[in-house]
Amino acid sequence: MADLQKRIIEELHVLPGINVEEEIRKSINFLKEYAHKHSFVKGFVLGISGGQDSTLTGKLAQMAVDELNAEAGENKYAFYAVRLPYGIQADEQDCQAAIDYIQPDKVYTVNIKEAVDASVRALAAADIELSDFAKGNEKARERMKVQFSIAAMKNAVVLGTDHAAEAITGFFTKFGDGGADLMPIFRLNKRQGKQILKYLNCPEHLYLKVPTADLEEDRPSLPDEAALGITYEQIDDYLEGKEIPTEARKTLEGHYLRSKHKRHLPITIFDDFWKE
Repeated sequence: MADLQKRIIEELHVLPGINVEEEIRKSINFLKEYAHKHSFVKGFVLGISGGQDSTLTGKLAQMAVDELNAEAGENKYAFYAVRLPYGIQADEQDCQAAIDYIQPDKVYTVNIKEAVDASVRALAAADIELSDFAKGNEKARERMKVQFSIAAMKNAVVLGTDHAAEAITGFFTKFGDGGADLMPIFRLNKRQGKQILKYLNCPEHLYLKVPTADLEEDRPSLPDEAALGITYEQIDDYLEGKEIPTEARKTLEGHYLRSKHKRHLPITIFDDFWKE
């Protein structure tokens, strides 16, 4: 195993194989311990997209809340699932299937289209014309802003869905979906997330569907793998310490090196990682 691959695996805390029950317990205990440690926390907020990652994170969050309430002997905590469509979402049926599977305590729907379009118009009035890609990031940040607003009014914290296969590529919007309070599935790759959902009796179509950020209007439902130029199977193999084709390795390590700033807090004069 090359030095960079080993360093990445250690940084992202990926195991070459998992005990599914142990990983479920790790995530649930993490959420419960945070709630116990911080008395202001009365719940968790998460946007549900209908994809694998938010379905898994949402299910684990609801399981944690159910245990917290059972232990407290009252409904002291809640999980708030948030639908955040931009207009009409093409895979809304999957979103509703994920919500049916998770059975969240409360569901909110906030359509972000009006807010995003207003921001685009305001920037245009200042002679800043957003590209389709930049507008996609605007959507991701608006979604996170909404989640933090809900969390503020519910004494809750915002959950993120970042996992190792996403973190290594930087395939998230800085201060958008990458700007949450807690990341319960950080350390898992895509393959491991599927294993857990299968164990938890998730409808198969939710974790086998083609992953897409679906932020760009010029390229709707663009598969992640097409955007990244590498498959999740190759990413997962790399993260588990296996060999992958040379070109795939170069592509993946290039994504990792270019996106280091996304995995770091705002840079200060005391930080020097960016000089490497």
